[in-house]
Amino acid sequence: MLSAFVLLLACLGLGVGVARYARPPIGLAQALNWWVIQIALPALVLGIVPSLHFDTALWFLVVTQWGVFFGAWALIAWVGARAHWSRGTIGGLILVTGLGNTSFLGYPLLEALRGRAGLQLGVVADQLGCFIMLAVGGVLVAARYGGATVTPTEMLRRVLLFPAFIALVVGVIAGQLGGWPDMLATMLDRFALTLVPLALFSVGLRFKLKPQPGQWAPVALALSWKLLLAPLLALGLALLTGVGGAVMSIGILQTAMAPMISAAILADQHHLDPPLANTVLGVGILLSLITVPLWSLALP
Repeated sequence: MLSAFVLLLACLGLGVGVARYARPPIGLAQALNWWVIQIALPALVLGIVPSLHFDTALWFLVVTQWGVFFGAWALIAWVGARAHWSRGTIGGLILVTGLGNTSFLGYPLLEALRGRAGLQLGVVADQLGCFIMLAVGGVLVAARYGGATVTPTEMLRRVLLFPAFIALVVGVIAGQLGGWPDMLATMLDRFALTLVPLALFSVGLRFKLKPQPGQWAPVALALSWKLLLAPLLALGLALLTGVGGAVMSIGILQTAMAPMISAAILADQHHLDPPLANTVLGVGILLSLITVPLWSLALP
């Protein structure tokens, strides 16, 4: 576990260092993200989903991610109205507070802290929970607070054509048919191994931390929800419903992940207070490298 966590920090730090001192090619982060999203992430999903045992308790992994998003929306909208924040500020905060980095950071952290079995469950929380909220809820927030227009057909298209979601469906079918041949399974595993170093290196390339005066109150509210309150509520839900074991632990850890990079990009595209969204993202990534391992130590 220690060596995996050191690799995580090394890849992230290397990306930060290259972005600051090495003058990387323009568009390097976008190119790496293309590989991660189109090749490495689907390969990972295809490789691990066929061996995943589905049971009724997996609802917890999905519902907790939806709860993080809608809880953030209710909290930020309520506080923002009373604090007289602009619609752009409210919308941007909802995005980065309600959507977690359950793949680019979540997968490496889960594998480092909980091994391959934890990663299998993390895929369910990411693809059926957080990604659905990005494709549906994220677009709704952008439309409401940023003036964008969106149709149900467009939202459905985003979900059904996302490479990792297609891989999830194919992986479930493959599991029902007995899994992949050994040669194909090995090939998928080799492609999937590129996800952690490239994803974290890409995160490091984009990492920015430039807090401005007046930002700390909304940043504190956003990260208190994302890193502390949402996981606590997920724990309460698990205790009330009798969900336990690995499903409970992975579900809570995925709710505790740092804000999603794509959420900050979405805020920037729709002019939803990008400076504040990026500050929440940067501070959240740093803090999550401490808080997520602490949550893992506290959970069974």
